[in-house]
Parts: sequence; structure tokens; C-alpha cells
Amino acid sequence: MNVPEFFGADVFNESVMRERLPKATFKALKKTIDKGEALQPEVANIVANAMKDWAVERGCTHYTHWFQPMTGLTAEKHDSFISPTEDGHVIMEFSGKELIKGEPDASSFPSGGLRATFEARGYTAWDPTSYAFIKCNTLCIPTAFCSYSGEALDKKTPLLRSMEAINKSALRVLKLFGSDATRVTANVGPEQEYFLIDREMYSHRKDLIFTGRTLFGAPAPKGQELEDHYFGTIKTRVQAYMRDLDEQLWRLGVYAKTKHNEVAPAQHELAPIFTTVNIATDHNQLTMEIMKRTARKHGFKCLLHEKPFAGINGSGKHNNWSLSTNTGVNLLDPGKTPAENAQFLLFLTAVIKAVNDYQDILRASVASAGNDHRLGANEAPPAIISIFLGEELTDILDSIVNGVKYEGKRVEMEIGVDILPHFRKDTTDRNRTSPFAFTGNKFEFRMPGSKLSVAGPMTVLNTITAKVLDDFADVLESADNFQDAMDDLIKKTIKENQAIIFNGNGYSAEWPVEAEKRGLLNLRSTPEAVPTFVDPKNIELFEKYGVYTETELHSRVEILLDEYCKTLNIEALTMIDMAKKDILPAVAAYIKDLAKTSELAKNCGAPTDFEDDMVKRLSALASQTYKKLGALEDVTQKAHEIEDVQELANYYHDTVFVAMGELRAVADEMETLVGEKYWPYPTYGKLLFYVN
Repeated sequence: MNVPEFFGADVFNESVMRERLPKATFKALKKTIDKGEALQPEVANIVANAMKDWAVERGCTHYTHWFQPMTGLTAEKHDSFISPTEDGHVIMEFSGKELIKGEPDASSFPSGGLRATFEARGYTAWDPTSYAFIKCNTLCIPTAFCSYSGEALDKKTPLLRSMEAINKSALRVLKLFGSDATRVTANVGPEQEYFLIDREMYSHRKDLIFTGRTLFGAPAPKGQELEDHYFGTIKTRVQAYMRDLDEQLWRLGVYAKTKHNEVAPAQHELAPIFTTVNIATDHNQLTMEIMKRTARKHGFKCLLHEKPFAGINGSGKHNNWSLSTNTGVNLLDPGKTPAENAQFLLFLTAVIKAVNDYQDILRASVASAGNDHRLGANEAPPAIISIFLGEELTDILDSIVNGVKYEGKRVEMEIGVDILPHFRKDTTDRNRTSPFAFTGNKFEFRMPGSKLSVAGPMTVLNTITAKVLDDFADVLESADNFQDAMDDLIKKTIKENQAIIFNGNGYSAEWPVEAEKRGLLNLRSTPEAVPTFVDPKNIELFEKYGVYTETELHSRVEILLDEYCKTLNIEALTMIDMAKKDILPAVAAYIKDLAKTSELAKNCGAPTDFEDDMVKRLSALASQTYKKLGALEDVTQKAHEIEDVQELANYYHDTVFVAMGELRAVADEMETLVGEKYWPYPTYGKLLFYVN
């Protein structure tokens, strides 16, 4: 397999554009991509025609504007290239107008009240910074999606706005250091965790089919306690799947780099190489889609739910975020010279302050019904935002606050002269319990769930960092002495934001108590977290940088809370269906057979301790299950009487979700007692351990 030969073969990338476009057209398009200059109609027509020819040569008959609505998935409407001729035939045409703008139906996508149902018009607009690609014989053109009145109806538009915000703010600071950079880009490498289970077994689990997670299920005799699956030998069937997945992703220009077994049985991870956040977002959406499609080919079901199985690890999407210049400088790398060290420290403290000031919306950016199960559980960070820096970097910051020399193990450093030693990139240990950890030359945001779009949390992170960098620039640009002002600013910022730095065990029972003393937020659930988007300070932030309007923010809150309610409602109805139609009848059949066996044994004078005891225990549990089922039905029905979405979300969390847990507890206990051939669903043991 010659990977360099076919890498990006299905992408209309820069090398293809350079080859197929006239020099002047290519130069004009590059200006649009690199500098955001408007694309002239004549240039768009030439690009569209070249794109069409390239796609048709590869078997495409249709094109689609590929966009990312607020569902968290991708959307596409396919149009053919055909155009009728006077003699009754067709030719293949594609205009610049069709490339730049599309008109999909916007009425059925989540809008949070931005659009009335009868107002259907929406627009997709070509994002030239993300390359077009071929998928399933269709030319896919990455686009933004907005309403007829201009509001963003997607996840990508705010992300692109936030990228421009961080670019402008970072350049203001870099100019003070004499940098010749003209562009700053936010980059991310999203590690993607997922489960693979046998598709045949999946087809017998209503809960997995309807909700993506198991709503019932007793633990298997073995879980992940031996830690033998993590980085273990990849099973042959899984290896074939991963090899197929890699090849498809490479053809699409996705930088799939690392693959391995994760901690939980049947859990795996794929990690890409860093790229710009908008392209990384597109690539990750493609990755999740192709993961699921490829799984079907290999007889698997790929589960991307954040917590598909209780009692073992959930799946996250660890976003490794950094900032880089077009001159090749990573702004979160400590560097080798005093100037670079000072520059690094200023950007580092800006991120620390941003995360501390905006803990609420950073937590809200990863909120979902699925992720609520995962946060604070096995191998996932808690819902409390904190920053891990490691012992050495924390000691350096402490020395700055205290106004003393840092005397590390390797280097002596003086503040303002050589602010940081050149320490190795991985000088700190990893802290898997930290939501936001510095890992040598980047931050790893570990809170996002596995099926979450990268766009949401990256939009927030870019914007809050831009805000603090602008505040820093305001201070430094007006200073009489830049060096003194910078030293004072760094010292003051670290001192005021030390509460957010925590290098300890985020799983410990003591940490929530300590976090509360520090004044850190603990937004445990989606109904608590999401409304923070519309706090006055957050509205002011997003409007200042043109990332979201106040209307768009209110729509996001409405959409996210509505999705939470609908998710729990589907789960509750699925549990009711499973318990009523499958679980209770199965238990009744087992009780009946036990009673018959007991009667026969007694007629023969044989002991019936086992049969009689099990009949009593299961009958009692079945009675409890029936009562819990009735209670869940009642509270689920009452939810329909609540109209306010915030009140409804609170009700689902405080009442319906609790009733679901109570029903599951007794049903799972019955599973441990009922004969295997009677139980209506594949057990955890089969789901997690039967793939060879």
C-alpha cells in the first residue's frame, strides 16, 4: 500500500487546484483562502468548472453542499450536474453561482425559534478554506449554513468567526514582540474514542438501536479491572476494520495517525495529526460517518455514544488545541530564547485567565444528555473545570508570583530576563482526571464527548482566548515600558487566577469540596450548564467578537435543552417498551418453568430449595419492576404538560431520569437471576467480549 501515492486522492486540494486552474485564477483563489478576500464571479465560474471536470472524471454525477446543522451531524442535498440541451440530450454543467451558494430547506433543522416552520428558506455558502472532496460518487462542497435573515443555523459559521477573532487578537500581541507573522491559526487534533460490537447482537438490543446506549444491563463477570485491553493486541477482525478505515480516511486527506485498543473492552481510539480547527472539524465529522459505515462492512456496529455501557469507561473526544503563526511558531511552545519564553508565558497566562473567567460556557460547550453520564465517571474528567500544568510549570508560575528566582533541577531563571527554562515538551506527567491539561506545547481539553462536534468547544475556546489577548494588548500597547508592563501583567494575572490550577486527583471525593472553596463552578448537568450561554457577560463577549448574536445564543440554549428533553423522553419510552414487552414476560416465563419444575420435584420427593427460593425472589423483583415501570410511565406522561423548555429539562433530569434509574436497578438484578436462554437481550458479557 503506497499511502503517499493515494493520500488525498479524493480531495480537490491545493495541488489539484494548482494543476487544473489558470495561474491567475489559482492566485485569486489563494488570496480568498489565505486572506479572506471576496471571490469574484468570473473566478468562481472557472473554479466550479474545473472542480466539476475533476469530479466527473472520477465517476461523480452529483454535487452537494455539505454542511453541519445544529443536529451535530452533517447534512447534504444532492443535485446532478446535468443540464438539458435543445436536442433533448444533456450536458454536465456546474456554475460559480452553484458553487458559492445553495438553497436548502431550513424549516426542519433545529433553529431554536430563529425560523418559523413555514419559513423554509435557508442558504449554504461555500467555505473555500476547506477543500471539496468526493464521497459515494458525489462532489461534497463544505459550506456554512444560515437562515434567510442571516442568522447562523450551523456549527461551522460561529467557528469560522471565532478563528478570525483569535487571529486578530493574537496578532495585536505578537506585534508588540516584533513578530512578522501575518496570520495566527487555531489548531486541533481530536482523539476519537469509539466502541465496536457485533452487529448481529446489536440488532437484538432495542436500547442500542433507539438510543445508542444500553438502558438495561447487569455487569459482566469481567469488566476492565485487569486493564488487559488497553494498548493490547488488536484482534484480527478489528485490525481489518481499522486498516479499511485508515485507507478510506487517507483518500479523503484525513490525517489518521494513531490507532489502539482503549481501556474498556471493545473500546478503541483513532487519533489524527493536528490541523486547523475548521478542517479538523470537517475531518472529524467525516471520520465519525466513515467509522459507522465501515463498521457495517465488517459486521460491526460502531457506537459513538458517550456512555454506551454502565460501569466501564465512556468515550470522549480529547481536543488537543494550540495556536500557531504562518511563520511556523507554536505560541504554546516554551521555545529556546528569552523573547520566545516571555511570549509563551504571556499566551499561557492568557489561556489560564480565559478558562478561569469563562468556566461556565466552556463547560456548557460540552453539555449533552450522553456526556452527563460520562463526566466524573470512569477515566473521564469531572464536570468542574480546572487546569493541569504539572509540577515544574506550576513552580515557575509560583516563583513569578512570589518574586523569587526559579531554581529548578536543571536551570536557574530570572524573571524578565530569561523567564522560562527550555524544558522538554513532556516534562510533566499526564493527568487523566484533568478537564484541561497542558501537555508540553498544547492544551488537551478532555471534556468533550465522543459524538460531539469539535466546532462547539473550539468556538468557545478561541473566543474566550481572543478576549483576554485583547485585554492584554490594551494594557501593553499603552505602556511606557513594555518589559516592565508585561512582567507586572503576567504576575498579576497568575496571582488572580491561581484557583483554576489544580494538579491533583480530579476523581477524589475531596476535590469538589476544595473546588467549591476556590470558587470554581460545578455544573453537574446539561440543564444547569447550558443556560450560562446567555448570562450577560457571555452575551457581551460573543457579540463583541461577532461570533454569536444574542438571538443566536438564545437559539442555542433552546436547541440544546430541547435536544436533552427529547433524548431522555426517547430513552424513557424505550425503557417502558423493553420492560413491558420483553423483560417482564421473560421473567414470568422463567418463574413459570421454575414453578413447574418445583411441582414435579415435590411429586418425586426431591428437594426444591433452589426453585422455591428463586420463584420467591424473582416474583418479588418482578412486582417491584412492575411498580417502577408504572411510576416511569406516569412521570413521562406528566412531562407533556410542561411547556417551558428550561422547566422541562429540569423535570427530565430531576424526575424522569431518577425514575429510569430506579427501574433499571431492579431489572438488572433480575438479569443476574434469570436463566440465560430466557433473557431477551444479549448480555454485557456477549456484547463486550464475543468479538474475535
